[in-house]
Amino acid sequence: MPKYWRGAEPASTPSTEFPGPSLSLPPAAGCPTPRPRPRRRLCPHCTWAMEEKVSAAAGLHGRRGYPAVRSLGIAVDENNVRPGALQLIRELRPQWETERVKTKLFTDGITNKLMACYMDEGMADAVLVRVYGRKTELFVDRENELKNFQVLRAHGCAPNLYCTFQNGLCYEFMQGTALGPEHVQQPQIFRLIAWEMAKMHAIHTNGSLPKPSLWHKLHKYLTIVKTELITKEVPSLEMLEQEVAWLKEYLSPLGSPIVLCHNDLLCKNIIYNEIKEHVRFIDYEYVSYNYQAFDIGNHFNEFAGESSSLSRPSFPGVKSGPAVWWNVSLCLLTG
Repeated sequence: MPKYWRGAEPASTPSTEFPGPSLSLPPAAGCPTPRPRPRRRLCPHCTWAMEEKVSAAAGLHGRRGYPAVRSLGIAVDENNVRPGALQLIRELRPQWETERVKTKLFTDGITNKLMACYMDEGMADAVLVRVYGRKTELFVDRENELKNFQVLRAHGCAPNLYCTFQNGLCYEFMQGTALGPEHVQQPQIFRLIAWEMAKMHAIHTNGSLPKPSLWHKLHKYLTIVKTELITKEVPSLEMLEQEVAWLKEYLSPLGSPIVLCHNDLLCKNIIYNEIKEHVRFIDYEYVSYNYQAFDIGNHFNEFAGESSSLSRPSFPGVKSGPAVWWNVSLCLLTG
């Protein structure tokens, strides 16, 4: 199992025990007819605006009920992270002797730079310094990300957030191992993923009907393509706009529940902690209300292999994996 850039090596044989409420998995024929879902209780902390345009302009979550996040006026050079990271550590961990602080630069990130600063050899005390990538503000709402982080943390779905700085965040190290396509197909692991996803999808708001972020985000991407990324390697803008219109026409009436979604559940955004027998999701840049089916389907793409590869995927052992995963998710979500 490949070691994640912020995790520890697991034991060779993961446990097959499923934490949390016990489940009696349905037979191969499928999950029993779901019982009507009761209205979810409102979270007293989560009273944010729901309109798509409002969320795009002002951020998804209000801050009522959340402690203020410390903000440091420090900028970190993404091409030379260590000096700026140590400057942040002097503010966050003044008791640490700077000359003894160890650092580790992780290289798995696609859009950001990440460095761990720690004193303990096991990195149990590590502070993660994440530096935003250049031009990522074109498609990532950083104010939204910060609010998402706070909401998820309040529901036990995210690590502690220590501070923001001019071009990034500092937060708690999460012990565990990043998953790969070969791991998410293992029943003892995809059950944990289904459980964590259901937990996130159950985070509720003030009772207003949310709108899916999918269409707003797609139109935003098309705007970026028009102004920033036009190349001969993509279809014409007109063709892309027609496809988005077709998708919206046929997918909107399907009635998929609109829930709080991660929207980016790549394998490496899922951390498996074998000791505690749970998984946690990381990287909340794209968290928003969206179709539940999108979050699940987007994760199922990972069953096909590495997302960064343009070669034909091999679809290893996926004949029954997603079906069983879906049964588990249905049972969790319908009670």
